[in-house]
Amino acid sequence: MRSVIVGTAGHIDHGKTALVKALTGIDADRLEEEKRRGITIDLGFAHMELPGPGGEMLRLGFVDVPGHERFLRNMLAGVGGIDVVLLVIAADESIKPQTREHLDILQLLGLQRGITVLTKSDAVDRDTLDVVRLEVEEFLRGTFLGGPSSSIIAVSSLTGEGLDKLKQALIYAVGAASARDAQALARLPIDRVFTMKGFGTVVTGTLVGGTIGKEEELEAFPSGRRVRVRGVQVYGKPADAAVAGERTALNLAGASTEDLSRGMTLAPPAAFVSTRRIDVKLRLLPSAPRPLQDRARLHFHAHTMETVAQVVLYNATQIAPGDEGFAQLRLPAAALLLPGDRFIMRQFSPVTTIGGGIVLDAAPIPRAAARDTFLETMAGEDPALMLRARIARRQHEGISLSRLTAETGWNRNVIEAKLSPPVRDQQVLRIGDRFAETRAIEDLKLHLQRRLEQFHEKNPLVGGIGREELREQLKASAEVFAAVAAALVREKKMEIAGDSVRLAGRGVAMKDEEAESKKIIEDAFAAAGLKVPALREVMAGLKVDKVRAQKIVTLLLRDKTLIKISEELVFHRGALEQLRRQMAAYRANSAKIDVAQFKEMTGVSRKYAIPLLEYLDRERVTKRVGDAREIL
Repeated sequence: MRSVIVGTAGHIDHGKTALVKALTGIDADRLEEEKRRGITIDLGFAHMELPGPGGEMLRLGFVDVPGHERFLRNMLAGVGGIDVVLLVIAADESIKPQTREHLDILQLLGLQRGITVLTKSDAVDRDTLDVVRLEVEEFLRGTFLGGPSSSIIAVSSLTGEGLDKLKQALIYAVGAASARDAQALARLPIDRVFTMKGFGTVVTGTLVGGTIGKEEELEAFPSGRRVRVRGVQVYGKPADAAVAGERTALNLAGASTEDLSRGMTLAPPAAFVSTRRIDVKLRLLPSAPRPLQDRARLHFHAHTMETVAQVVLYNATQIAPGDEGFAQLRLPAAALLLPGDRFIMRQFSPVTTIGGGIVLDAAPIPRAAARDTFLETMAGEDPALMLRARIARRQHEGISLSRLTAETGWNRNVIEAKLSPPVRDQQVLRIGDRFAETRAIEDLKLHLQRRLEQFHEKNPLVGGIGREELREQLKASAEVFAAVAAALVREKKMEIAGDSVRLAGRGVAMKDEEAESKKIIEDAFAAAGLKVPALREVMAGLKVDKVRAQKIVTLLLRDKTLIKISEELVFHRGALEQLRRQMAAYRANSAKIDVAQFKEMTGVSRKYAIPLLEYLDRERVTKRVGDAREIL
């Protein structure tokens, strides 16, 4: 059974709630104040089923919104998830201010399907009704409700006249509406939170994507609180799961009504990252009272959330009424928004609807190159190009599959399918769970070789640069760097020795006096055995300056020709290897050795004995037991 959300829109007291009740038999006004005052204050909900043209049943969920301008914020919390709208205009009043504002909002939200309903047709004569119809046709011309396939149907909720015709029009509109994506990652913007006796915390909302089943764990964005779904209801009936496009109620464990509120969104845990900055394409209504200035503050509405945002215009200081442009909206608190989400902007003061737009990127990169080109791609309709653009802007980092999922809201299978052709054609490379542009990889290879060339020129006495240091310089991810390094090694353009990286065939390049100094240092420590001289004394007798002498020592330490066992003591590796042999020979007679016995065996003073024994402990040649060492 296909489910579609139908919303109402229109001026106060034009009969929206009465129309919903006439269609469904359900009074959508649920608050005592609403019944007492006779006006809709908050969102109301109802549902019905109609037979579709192919024999399948269609399930219609109705969201009834307030018409009074004072409650427009509540209206905006309800219309974000609708698929089809009933624009309600009373035949005895015709077009009113909220009729105009609601239509503007519907247009800004990108709605494509709807029916115009002339209610209270029993309150006027036929001539008046015909005049109102002409006025409405003129009013709707050029809008999505003014096309040749759009309907204007006169009804009376009191007598029932026109309701059958409206139901047939609904069947057509619902059949033509695009289905919500049940395969996407689930998102449920919350519009109500309450406690139900015997159940506990309950939230409701329109499931805008994906599927939510019983016992699933969800995360409340942006708070991060984890909850468990104890039960699911769809249109008031228990269900195993709710599917995209359905009015959904969830009984939750793990949160109270104080922890959740309208404007939050439930989604799979750790699937998304909330954000305070979104890049958007926005449009100012022709009726906006003044241009939108850069850095202006405005009221921002998306799905069920509302907040105040600052607008930072790209490439402009202002946007004139009727114009559009790229901008970044900066929010005071994090929110879960995804590309494709529609939003409404209202002037900060006095509060009136001035425009809206579409989210293009909820993970903007500061000072990104080619930003405008990227946003133009995001404003297009080619998912494959959008993914390529997201990969390309990460340059040497690449982007993981999980990150692509978080940035787009598409599931892994969809992303992999869209990227299959460019991966097959080697325009995009897949490195483990990460994607990178082939051009970026080739660029990184050139950058890496250039950095190594510069390093060798500046550091002739150093055999290579550390892998991690080089990776950080290139701002490459670990996976991409490893793949590029492996490729350069295969191409015999680079060599890796332990944690050190160098160009193939390049190593230490020494001048005569440097090579002589290296030999002096090595010979001095090799000849000293365990009674080594102070390093500074050996360096003082060299012909090279202090800086080059230190680099030579660093080279000897890196090659492990010399081994530093404490801040002050350096030994030749040959002497330490001989010490290991001595310890093995000593163990043949005794499994333990103390400091005095070690001094006697090696002929060194306590100054050398203690650091050498501690070195042997670290090397697991010995193990300290009290005042002695156990030889392992």
